[in-house]
Amino acid sequence: MLKKLLAPLLASLLTLVAVGAAAAPQDAATPDALIKSVVSDVMTAVKADKDIQAGNVPKIIALVDQKIVPYANFQKTTQLVMGRAWSQASPQQQAQITDEFKKLLVRTYAGAISQIRDQTVQYRPFRAAPEDTDVVVRTQVINNGEPIQLDYRLEKTAAGWKVYDINVLGAWLIEAYRSQFSQMISQQGIDGLLKFLQDRNRQLAAAKS
Repeated sequence: MLKKLLAPLLASLLTLVAVGAAAAPQDAATPDALIKSVVSDVMTAVKADKDIQAGNVPKIIALVDQKIVPYANFQKTTQLVMGRAWSQASPQQQAQITDEFKKLLVRTYAGAISQIRDQTVQYRPFRAAPEDTDVVVRTQVINNGEPIQLDYRLEKTAAGWKVYDINVLGAWLIEAYRSQFSQMISQQGIDGLLKFLQDRNRQLAAAKS
């Protein structure tokens, strides 16, 4: 059930908020403008790539590394998922867990990304004060005539606005994984969580190879 719920969420995370690493859109000064300006470009790119539509995992991973990482704060996402345990991890463990968590999200939901075809996006009115540094951009994705609630939480950083959490149908990504990570850490510690993520990524890589 969790996988079914999060599939469209991760598809959105890995495509609709993606932008080119080489240059940001000219009208990306505000978070809603950033989301709007990249949706059309990236959806067009995915629809035009038959390999991605066929579920080519290496190409999907390449897409993420090239276009998403610069505008998605995976470290903050991982830190919030881990909660207080984040401060108990060494810098090396933090980096490793962040990287493995990113790989897990990409590999687990690569199939959802390949399903992007004729979806359209509707934008809700954006409400935020000029001084706000943490905001939510609310949208709806119309998929086969059915509206799917999709909200992006962004933080303003020295490097610009970055997405760190996404909500689909009332379920936030961070909340969805927090209890699983907490249970794993309480039972097996930080190293146990890292090993679990590494093992799971190896299993997924072998299954899709």
